[in-house]
Amino acid sequence: MPTTLEDEIYMIPGSLISVNNIPIRLTEERLAHIYQGHPELRGCEDWIKETVSNPEKVLEGDNGALMAVRKYEKTPVSENKFLVVVYREQGNDGFVITAYFTRRLPKWRKVVWQR
Repeated sequence: MPTTLEDEIYMIPGSLISVNNIPIRLTEERLAHIYQGHPELRGCEDWIKETVSNPEKVLEGDNGALMAVRKYEKTPVSENKFLVVVYREQGNDGFVITAYFTRRLPKWRKVVWQR
């Protein structure tokens, strides 16, 4: 849920609910941050939302973050890539930190949820 009027104005439409049933915010500011580092994700907002709301697995990230993971057969980069969306849950609220495509998932990350 938006915490300020500013967040509400810049929220990307569409509900994101994590596997822990926590609302996750995706704002224009976060999308701009993602596009700056990963321009190949431009136009993939629906995939970002789908990955958070319906991941194949969730990995433990750094400093309390979570990493939603979903594999896509065809991506703007190449075939058979994982989309990783890093997000944080705080109480009954959460927000997307970043997102990126990768060919391999880190084996050393703990799986905290799997479909």
